[in-house]
Amino acid sequence: MVTLPVFLPLSEAARKYGLEEARLRQLVEAGKIRAGTVTGEVVVSEDEVRVEAIQEKGLRKEDLPEYQKHAHLKGQAIWIRKAEEKYGIPNQTLWRWMKAGIIACLGKSGNKVLVDEADVAYCSEIYRQRGRQGRILFNPDGTPYNPKNRPLGV
Repeated sequence: MVTLPVFLPLSEAARKYGLEEARLRQLVEAGKIRAGTVTGEVVVSEDEVRVEAIQEKGLRKEDLPEYQKHAHLKGQAIWIRKAEEKYGIPNQTLWRWMKAGIIACLGKSGNKVLVDEADVAYCSEIYRQRGRQGRILFNPDGTPYNPKNRPLGV
């Protein structure tokens, strides 16, 4: 299944990712961000703006809008098995993300592991947007991975 890219109005993308509109226009002109016009308004690829914001501003996963949606869950512990059921992410995938440090481990009790629910919710959102078997979804710092010269969402 092909996921279509999301385009935002340039002004909204600038506000959402904390970049100047003029800077986004420069990136569009340089070919680093795809853009188009819809009803006379310039729209830009949200994924590509996110990548540029991460690079330019040094954003952490916690700074991203996708994480902010779930920030209210930060520090709330959830058993990894319960997270699998609640968010529909395979158990092995959750363990791999935990071992990579993308999902914080909050504690252990025997074979049961408690993880940070905000991290799981964020990862599940990225997983639903782009996930499919064998695909790298995250950089080591937990920000969404984007291979160079390859459209996001494909």
